Amino acid sequence: MPTDAEKVVTDFCNAWPRKNIEELLAFFTDDAVYHNIPMDPARGKAAIRTVINTFLPMAQSLHFKVLNSAGAGNVVFNERVDIFDLGNGKTISLPVAGVFEVTGNKIAAWRDYFDMRMYTKQMS
Repeated sequence: MPTDAEKVVTDFCNAWPRKNIEELLAFFTDDAVYHNIPMDPARGKAAIRTVINTFLPMAQSLHFKVLNSAGAGNVVFNERVDIFDLGNGKTISLPVAGVFEVTGNKIAAWRDYFDMRMYTKQMS
């Protein structure tokens, strides 16, 4: 049976196809940190909104395909493939390892580890 933290992360991952920025931001604490490891961390909801808006609007659809998930206390790890349908037959499939720290029922920290070169190569 999943822990409360795992449920929060699962619900968050399942929310992405709706592409609702307000719904996504509601999963975070006000002082949350989102760090795509190849880039600088985003601190706070306003900064997280900015980062999410760099890729959310360009995708006609977006899906986090979670392959494996495990939790220990308030920390949840997931192995997933983020799939972006950009339209015109162009799709990006990006393998990602995500680490989430959950406080109460909110995400306080989210770190994604991925190969930026793989992402940019698929963008061109």
